[in-house]
Amino acid sequence: MGKDGSQEVSMIETSASIRLPFESSTPSIARTKLAAFLTRHEVDAEVIDNGLIVLSEMIANAVSHGSPDATGQMEITWSIAGDLLELSVLDAGTGATLKPIDFDEDSLSGRGLSIINRVADRWWVDMSQGTRVSAELPLGSREDADFPLA
Repeated sequence: MGKDGSQEVSMIETSASIRLPFESSTPSIARTKLAAFLTRHEVDAEVIDNGLIVLSEMIANAVSHGSPDATGQMEITWSIAGDLLELSVLDAGTGATLKPIDFDEDSLSGRGLSIINRVADRWWVDMSQGTRVSAELPLGSREDADFPLA
């Protein structure tokens, strides 16, 4: 309780937006920050793992196929909205066609959007200002999913 008898409420931010370099090391940095954010929110380990996979693929796709902004960076956001984890990566690229492609175990590339498509409940692309790829993952258990995630 506060000195005036009121209840003290601990406010934990439910969203974050960061700008990181447009480099191959960026997924690792972003994963560390997202894992800390989700851990502070006591999110289930399976959801954390899935969120890290999706975010890594989104960033890797941006670095491989997109363009940095004028400062050489990209914008990465995440939030908890109700029972969903929302992830988003914005780069300055334009004009790409983004759709999952079929791949097999011998494929060396081209798996990113297929992985996102499989792990996220929903994902979409907004190209109104650069390329923003967003995804939603449920915060609840995926025990009834009809495919293994590991």
